[in-house]
Amino acid sequence: MRKLALSDEILLSVDKAARYIGGEVNSVMKMDEDGNIDPNVKVRVAFDFPDVYEIGMSNLGMMLLYNMFNEREDVWCERVFSPWMDLDKVMREKNIPLFALESQDPIRQFDFLCITLGYEMCYTNVLQTLDLSHIPLLAKDRDDSCPIVVGGGACAYNPEPLAAFFDLFYIGEGETVYDALFDAYKANKAAGGSREDFLLLAAQIPGIYVPAFYDVTYHEDGTIASFEPNRAEAPRVIQKQLIIDMEKGYRSIKKPVVPFIKATQDRVTLEIQRGCIRGCRFCQAGMIYRPTRERDIQTLKDSAREMLESTGHEEISLSSLSSSDYSHLPELVNFLIDEFKEKCVNISLPSLRIDAFALDVMSKVQDIKKSSLTFAPEAGSQRLRNVINKGLTEENIMQGAADAFLGGWNKVKLYFMLGLPTETEEDMKGIAHLAEKIAEEYYDLIPKEKRHGKIQINVSTSFFVPKPFTPFQWAGMFTEQDFIDKAKVVKDEIRAQLNQRSIRYNWHEPDVTVLEGFLARGDRRASQVILKAYEKGAIYDAWSESFDYNIWKEAFAETGVNIDFYTLRERSTDEILPWDFIDAGVKKKFLIREWEQAHKEIVTPNCRQKCSGCGAAGYKGGVCVESKN
Repeated sequence: MRKLALSDEILLSVDKAARYIGGEVNSVMKMDEDGNIDPNVKVRVAFDFPDVYEIGMSNLGMMLLYNMFNEREDVWCERVFSPWMDLDKVMREKNIPLFALESQDPIRQFDFLCITLGYEMCYTNVLQTLDLSHIPLLAKDRDDSCPIVVGGGACAYNPEPLAAFFDLFYIGEGETVYDALFDAYKANKAAGGSREDFLLLAAQIPGIYVPAFYDVTYHEDGTIASFEPNRAEAPRVIQKQLIIDMEKGYRSIKKPVVPFIKATQDRVTLEIQRGCIRGCRFCQAGMIYRPTRERDIQTLKDSAREMLESTGHEEISLSSLSSSDYSHLPELVNFLIDEFKEKCVNISLPSLRIDAFALDVMSKVQDIKKSSLTFAPEAGSQRLRNVINKGLTEENIMQGAADAFLGGWNKVKLYFMLGLPTETEEDMKGIAHLAEKIAEEYYDLIPKEKRHGKIQINVSTSFFVPKPFTPFQWAGMFTEQDFIDKAKVVKDEIRAQLNQRSIRYNWHEPDVTVLEGFLARGDRRASQVILKAYEKGAIYDAWSESFDYNIWKEAFAETGVNIDFYTLRERSTDEILPWDFIDAGVKKKFLIREWEQAHKEIVTPNCRQKCSGCGAAGYKGGVCVESKN
C-alpha cells in the first residue's frame, strides 16, 4: 500500500487536501502494491509546476512531458506542485520534506527535479520548492546526493535571473532532446561519473545551457561587457530546439490525468498548432515558438475521441496562440459539434478572431445570453495598433461587434495595454472612445424591442512589459505612478462618455508589472534580489492576496540592485543583452528591423501573406515551407 506523506490530521487541517494525495484517474504508477518501484525504472523525475495544483494541472506543457517521460520504461515521472501557504507553514514546523504526488516520496530522492517556468512572478515559488525539498537553493552548494535541477518553458528564454538556482536549463520544446539527457545521465551513472561529469555531458546536448560553465563581466555603467563559456564543452551559442514535423515528433496525450478537484482549466485540451503567423511586436510567444506548425486534422479528430473517452470530461478546448489561423478549423469544429452533440460536450474556442465563421460556431456551442465575446484590440488608436503590428483595424473590430450584436450577444470584453512604446495621451483616450463606439453600435443596430437588455462592455487594461526576443525588448518601461496616471486617463475619459454606465473598467496592478519587467529582462545580478526577497518572506507573488511589494523594495535596498536600471532604461540595439547567447530562431537583425518599423508605424504582413525573413525558415518546417509543398 502506498503511504501518504501527510497524516490524516494534517490533511484535515489544510484547505483542499486533494491537492496533495495523488492517485487520480490516469496518473502513472510504476510501483507495486507493496510500495516497491518497478525494477526497470532507472531514472526518477519530479516534474514541478511552481504554483498550486489547480493551476499546474491546467498546464498543457507539463501534461505533455509527463506523458512523454512515462512512455519510457526506464523513466518514472511524477508531479509536484507548490503547497499552499497553510501547508507550507505546517511542513516547515514539522520538517516534512516536499514530496511527489504519485509515490509520495521526498523530492530529494529523485534524479531530476524539472521545473517549468511560465511566469516570472512564480520565481519565489521555485525557491520554495527547493527549500521544502531540502535541496540547497544555490546550485554551487549541491553535491552528488542532490537531484539535477532543470528549468524550462517560456521564461527560460532569459534564464539569467534564475541562473544561480538551476543546474541546467532546457531551451526549446521539451519533446526534442530530453531522451538524450536521460540517456546521458544513465551512462554517466553507470560509469561512476560525478555530478560535474554529467553536467559536462549535458552541456554538449543541443539546447542545454549550464550556467556554471559561463562567465559574465560588466562595464562600469552596469551593462554587460562579455558573456563567455569557461569550459571547452560549453557552446558559445545555445540553439532553441523544436519539433519540425508535428506528425513524427508530437507525442499526443492519450489519457490525461483527471484532477480530484476542479482545475482552472477543467477540460480536455487539444493542441491544434504551435506558433503564430501574426507577428505582434509585444508578444514573446509569437516569436519564440516560430515557425507556425499545424497538426494533422485526422490526428486531432482521433485524439479528441480518445481523450474525452479516457477522462469523462464534458468540455474540450482547442489550444493555440491564434486558433483562427489553423487552416482546417471549420472542418475540425464542425466535426466536434456533430460528433459530440449527443454527449453534451461543450467546445471552448479561445484565441479566435471574431469573424462570421467564429460567431456562427459560437452560436452553436455557447449560451449567447450568458456568454460574452472577447476582443483584444490591445491599443486604443489605429496608429498605435500599427506600431505594435496588431494587424487589426477599427473596421474589423466594429464589423465583428456588429455581427455579434445581430447574432444575439450583448456582452463584450475588450483587452488593451497601457505603456506601449510611442504611446500618447490620445492613444490612451482612444480606449474609451472605442468602447463608446461599440456601445453606440449596439444601440443603433438593435431595435429596442429586440435587445437582450443593455449592452455590457468590460474594458481591461494591463501594463506593457518588454519581453526577450521581441522587437520591443529594447523598450523602456514606466514607474508605478506613471502606470496609475495612465489608467486614470482612461478611467476619466470613460466617465465622460455618453454610455459610460454600460462600460466597466479595471486595470492590472502596476507594482506587479514593474517587478515582472525587472524579472523578465534581468541578468545574473537579479538572483540575489530574488533570494533576498524569498528569505524575507516573498512567496506566491502571482497571487494578489499574498504579493507584498514592500518585501521586494527592501530586497532591492539591501542588495544594492537598482530596479530602474532594468525597467526604465531604453536599451541601445548594440548593447549585449542577458539572453543574447541563445539562438531562438528569430534573428536579432530582424527584431531590430521590426523595432525600427514600429517607430515608423509600418505594419509587417503576417507569415502567410509574405515572409518577413525573421530567420525561422532555417528550421525548414511549418508555415515557412507551406508554399513549397
